[in-house]
Amino acid sequence: MPEVEVGVVQHYFDKLQVGAIEITDGELAVGDTIHLKGNTTDFTTTIHSMQIERESVEKVQKGDSVGIKLKERVRIHDKVFKVTD
Repeated sequence: MPEVEVGVVQHYFDKLQVGAIEITDGELAVGDTIHLKGNTTDFTTTIHSMQIERESVEKVQKGDSVGIKLKERVRIHDKVFKVTD
């Protein structure tokens, strides 16, 4: 699966299972598939919802910091890749 790096994890909220991700390049939209990878992290998931400042958004771009609900724990500095077809 080809993929392109789009961001990095800034924080993880355990109770909410939400990763705070800074978009460093490109863009992400609801429905996109992302691959999260780090020293102990390696999984792929589909984005079902995103929020900026507690407001739901459909699309984010470079420079945005977004919260994404995740199925597994992530760690600070994990890389976020957008899976492209």
